[in-house]
Amino acid sequence: MLAETLSQHIAVSSRNSSISPSLPLSLCASVQIYYSPQRKAAMAAPDHLFGLRNNFYLGAYQAAINNSDIPNLPTDDAVERDCLVYRSYIALGSYQLVINEIDSSAPTPLQAVKLLALYLSGADNKESTISSLQELLGDAAIGSNPTLRLIAGIIYMHEQDFNEALKHTNAGGTMELYALNVEIYLKMHRSDFAEKQLRIMQQIDEDHTLTQLASAWLNLAVGGSKIQEAYLIFQDFSEKFPMTGLILNGKAVCCMHMGRFDEAETLLLEALNKDAKDAETLANLIVCSLHLGKSSSRYLSQLKLSHPDHTLVKRISAAEESFDRAVQANA
Repeated sequence: MLAETLSQHIAVSSRNSSISPSLPLSLCASVQIYYSPQRKAAMAAPDHLFGLRNNFYLGAYQAAINNSDIPNLPTDDAVERDCLVYRSYIALGSYQLVINEIDSSAPTPLQAVKLLALYLSGADNKESTISSLQELLGDAAIGSNPTLRLIAGIIYMHEQDFNEALKHTNAGGTMELYALNVEIYLKMHRSDFAEKQLRIMQQIDEDHTLTQLASAWLNLAVGGSKIQEAYLIFQDFSEKFPMTGLILNGKAVCCMHMGRFDEAETLLLEALNKDAKDAETLANLIVCSLHLGKSSSRYLSQLKLSHPDHTLVKRISAAEESFDRAVQANA
């Protein structure tokens, strides 16, 4: 689940970070997609987790949890189901529940999800969690597990160590890993590399929810006429699936890029009604309010209280400190 990080792409405020150095070419090699006969057979089989995955990808976390009781799942599917459920709890901020329920005997994918919960639960846990993560990644027997590599990518992306994240995700292998690669490259302002990852996803399944989401992210990053294409993707989601904060924020950011700030505000207020503490909704409302000439102080106060480490909070705090220093210097 990318969803722990997916919605962060949608905030307008996240588009102003500095550009990282070029990546080594070895990280950008073309990927050949090969499916074994067993994999082809598995792809042809009924996908019992389709609805659960879509709920998770689109930010309907409680719906994912509520509809997760799927009987008679094969062992691998049951583990994936549990991972999606626990990642939904993480997305809802229920870190301790995940930490308490996943014990040391759980399969590797669930151990990885527990590490994500530990990492996000507080600053005091980050160093020890990264150490445990590196230990698992260094184990030849389990280090290549796709869920473990996905969680490694998410954690290192949170650390803004994008090159380290790509060491574990760049080989791809699952739609979530390819989508995370798109997200990482866009954070590095490398839309050219992001487009290559998107093409791989399109070759696998052009209609996949993650492919459509990744396409929308890329269109937003490219800008111009592509903004309308991104809007249509989120509009299509809103017609096919229950409305979520992620979809509403996606449509709102597209509207802001097109100068339709009144419409964006309406969408963001609807998202705020769904989750009054959602970081990206609050961040986008701050930006939208400023463009509308309205006060954003209440939204900023809420964001500072509920998400003190948010990128926008840090930038505003840094700007305020710089201003105060300038005033004192000229006093």
